Amino acid sequence: MMLETVAAVPGMVGGMLLHCKSLRRFEHSGGWIKALLEEAENERMHLMTFMEVSNQRWYERALVFAVQGIFFNAYFVGYMISPKFAHRVVGYLEEEAIHSYTEFLKELDNGNIENVPAPAIAVDYWRLPPGSTLRDVVMVVRADEAHHRDVNHFASDIHYQGCELKEAPAPIGYH
Repeated sequence: MMLETVAAVPGMVGGMLLHCKSLRRFEHSGGWIKALLEEAENERMHLMTFMEVSNQRWYERALVFAVQGIFFNAYFVGYMISPKFAHRVVGYLEEEAIHSYTEFLKELDNGNIENVPAPAIAVDYWRLPPGSTLRDVVMVVRADEAHHRDVNHFASDIHYQGCELKEAPAPIGYH
């Protein structure tokens, strides 16, 4: 859950910076603002879903506030210095998230974590069928993380080629 609190930051920072750049230059972003903000919203929904499954304590919320503040500012500066590097880092973080959710699935399958019914927020957001379970939620969240990985590596590759994001169509409309 702690990782999901910062996972929405890169999409929001990238989308915000591209938005400001678009306004300054009076040009379109090629759909990248929307793609990055969709990613931020999707990551927020991961957090909202897992908050329904777990019980947070006051100090966990305080830690979230501190970690998010530090990460937001660090990522903001990092993105300003090198969007190529910033997107690559996120791509690798998403790969770690995929691995973590795969381990989560193993724990569910082994019975070490109870496979409770899917929270209503998850059923609604991912349009899961009635009777869906936590395992079903983890499967769609892991698929989201794989998509975010691919989008961020793609964005980094565009920068690596010396181009701007607007020069390649953004992968929008995933969710």
